[in-house]
Amino acid sequence: MAAPEERDLTQEQTEKLLQFQDLTGIESMDQCRHTLEQHNWNIEAAVQDRLNEQEGVPSVFNPPPSRPLQVNTADHRIYSYVVSRPQPRGLLGWGYYLIMLPFRFTYYTILDIFRFALRFIRPDPRSRVTDPVGDIVSFMHSFEEKYGRAHPVFYQGTYSQALNDAKRELRFLLVYLHGDDHQDSDEFCRNTLCAPEVISLINTRMLFWACSTNKPEGYRVSQALRENTYPFLAMIMLKDRRMTVVGRLEGLIQPDDLINQLTFIMDANQTYLVSERLEREERNQTQVLRQQQDEAYLASLRADQEKERKKREERERKRRKEEEVQQQKLAEERRRRNLQEEKERKLECLPPEPSPDDPESVKIIFKLPNDSRVERRFHFSQSLTVIHDFLFSLKESPEKFQIEANFPRRVLPCIPSEEWPNPPTLQEAGLSHTEVLFVQDLTDE
Repeated sequence: MAAPEERDLTQEQTEKLLQFQDLTGIESMDQCRHTLEQHNWNIEAAVQDRLNEQEGVPSVFNPPPSRPLQVNTADHRIYSYVVSRPQPRGLLGWGYYLIMLPFRFTYYTILDIFRFALRFIRPDPRSRVTDPVGDIVSFMHSFEEKYGRAHPVFYQGTYSQALNDAKRELRFLLVYLHGDDHQDSDEFCRNTLCAPEVISLINTRMLFWACSTNKPEGYRVSQALRENTYPFLAMIMLKDRRMTVVGRLEGLIQPDDLINQLTFIMDANQTYLVSERLEREERNQTQVLRQQQDEAYLASLRADQEKERKKREERERKRRKEEEVQQQKLAEERRRRNLQEEKERKLECLPPEPSPDDPESVKIIFKLPNDSRVERRFHFSQSLTVIHDFLFSLKESPEKFQIEANFPRRVLPCIPSEEWPNPPTLQEAGLSHTEVLFVQDLTDE
């Protein structure tokens, strides 16, 4: 199982996360965190951007994708509602219609021929979309200047952004293409689109995107949806995991009729959104469960790694301790071997013991620290160093010691020092023919 990245938060980030959720009402903590991370945990900017999105303004941190969503317009189940212009009534109406018919036919024929010929001379500038958001904003300003500010909330972003937001939020998207030159556009915008009941329905039930077909962005959408006449409305939603046109309304439609048609389309397709919400919730739950499993796996893995680390450290500590003990043993063995070799060397270098009848000999009895006694004869002319070397060569003697005499009590200078660079002889040390000397252990000092 793949382990996700760790998602630990600081105390400050946790507080901002909870505060952002309270301010925006978003239930998903993952969505709240994603939004705050996009804004570098700037809660003021994140809240403002969220409010802009609710008013139809696209998030500044969500640029349009390089490949816009494709909208399915070929579904044979698309609901289509076309309002035809009323036929003339009475003798006067038919007379006016017949008189104006040649002029109307001539005007539109010449206009179409002119536009057709113009395409060969100069390509249609609307075919190049350079500033789609600018096209939307420009249309909004012109709409408000002509019809006022009482209108449905326009989605202030590109068509692709509107499709993506409708898909992400599982909402209906109502697209309005405005034909500036059409004779019914003005009446539709003034009397139908700006009617209070129409505004209320659109603002509460769907996203609303609108643009003029004279603008490059509107012309691009017109080429995709292929309207037949104006005013033109298209209802788009996520259906079978594709953004699909589920309703087309064309012609001059009245407010009540528009509300009825939009409500009918939404009621007929609501089950698809409900099904998609359930599937998305199930996918989210599966993702949360997988994430929890991954986090549990990570926690278990870290615990195992920590145990293994402690085991390695314990093994390393024991190894170092064993090596240290072994080194100490080797050092102790080398010290003892060197000591033994030094004792043997001292023993070999000792002068021979004088005979008992030698008048210059000294009989010395040594009392060792272990209460044992050792007796040996030395010559008066020999240095006190000889006495020390003799005792040092004994197996029972300590490593470091000093030799003391009792009468008078004193320490014999057997080893060269600053005071006695050359230790005295036995005679110079004042020893008699028979002496008892004491060996004091200095090993632990």
